[in-house]
Amino acid sequence: METRSAAMPASQTAASPTMPNSKTSAGSARRGLGAVLKSYFYWTYSRGSFHYDVMVTLILAFIFVTPHLWNFGDRPSPVPSQMHPILVTGDGGHGVIITLQASDASVPAGASDRVVKRALRHAIEPVTGDDIFIERWETVRDADGNLAWKVWAHK
Repeated sequence: METRSAAMPASQTAASPTMPNSKTSAGSARRGLGAVLKSYFYWTYSRGSFHYDVMVTLILAFIFVTPHLWNFGDRPSPVPSQMHPILVTGDGGHGVIITLQASDASVPAGASDRVVKRALRHAIEPVTGDDIFIERWETVRDADGNLAWKVWAHK
């Protein structure tokens, strides 16, 4: 026999399906979290609401914090300064003639053509860029009598 209290309506008795128990409340809490995450993903909250402000704060935190956490290595490489000026003139065709002091290009004595070409290219790269092709080179004396390299190159 079921006893009912006068203060408790029939719909709220212990056997009533509308009263939450531990199984159903845990399931609805999970669905609530899933629904919140889904609404965050699809950006369904209106401006000025708490969840909208949370999403905007997370985005701004991501934008301003991550550059300090990740090292992209995008700093400019240090370029050694040239001790003497590099003279660049046109050769009348499609290339340029570059004259630089021998002391600015570290070419070892008796080096092979490949080593000389690499050293000259490294020395003129700050002026010409890295997409230059060296055709030929020779050693000359400048107006002061100093040893210099004369390099014919084109892009």
